[in-house]
Amino acid sequence: MKFKDYYATLAVPRDADADTIRKAYRKLARKYHPDVSKESGAEERFKEVGEAYETLKDPEKRAAYDALGQRPAGEEFTAPRDWREHFGAGNFGQGMGGVDLGDVDLADLLDALARGRGGHARQPRPRPGQDFDIGAQISIEDAHRGTTLELQLQRPEGPQTLHVTVPAGVTAGQKLRLRGQGGAGRNGGPAGDIYVHLELQPHPRYRVDGKDLYFDLALAPWEAALGAEVHVSTLDGDVLLTVPAGTHSAQKLRLRGRGLGSGAQRGNLYAVVHIDIPGTLTARERELFEALAKESRFEPRKNKESRP
Repeated sequence: MKFKDYYATLAVPRDADADTIRKAYRKLARKYHPDVSKESGAEERFKEVGEAYETLKDPEKRAAYDALGQRPAGEEFTAPRDWREHFGAGNFGQGMGGVDLGDVDLADLLDALARGRGGHARQPRPRPGQDFDIGAQISIEDAHRGTTLELQLQRPEGPQTLHVTVPAGVTAGQKLRLRGQGGAGRNGGPAGDIYVHLELQPHPRYRVDGKDLYFDLALAPWEAALGAEVHVSTLDGDVLLTVPAGTHSAQKLRLRGRGLGSGAQRGNLYAVVHIDIPGTLTARERELFEALAKESRFEPRKNKESRP
């Protein structure tokens, strides 16, 4: 039997916790997904990553695997005595139903050991099927109003097309669970699930911070100084935003409940003020600005220097 270094396959240390192992698997599964990867041997690496994760995510299988110790990948080895004793009569082959050890794959061996320990082999217990993870990018507008996605999932038995309903009000990092659509269960166990991890596409107008959205709002100097009402676009359509008199550059004006999410948990939309000026002035505009410069006692640099 040849040893497989599952920790090296997932590029995690041997003392990695379950969350680290899960994140490593998701990263590598996306990298080597046959539908998106252009690397040579991606499909084989995808299967190797899945086999490693199937063992290391299961506490019983992982404990049995760790009992083998650390060996070079590909090294031929024989199961140690304490392994054989788990299956009775000091003969591992008998515990496996007379199967020659040399004909048994490491993954099958770990599965058999996880199924039964003690003086004799137990009846195989039901095992849930494998869970699958897949990533999907959606627009901010689709996250707000909901949409239907068509995704391709590479399963061990071949590619599968998924039609996924994304409900309105989802946010970045949220995952959708497709119950029972993962790998088939074994020995009467339930099928696994498919988890769709949602990410938001970059947007030309909005910046995302959790459930809150930000956008830049350009104001003329007189709008900022005197106050104004301006039309701004939101995910729900145009609204009238009141700009208070004395608004300054970089100030954030909040539109409550206009961000991402739904119901009482919906985020806010923030207009980040940027005060703009004309690139060129008419004669009358220059005259008015010059008059303002002579009349005004406003000293912006002095005010900033006096602040603590």
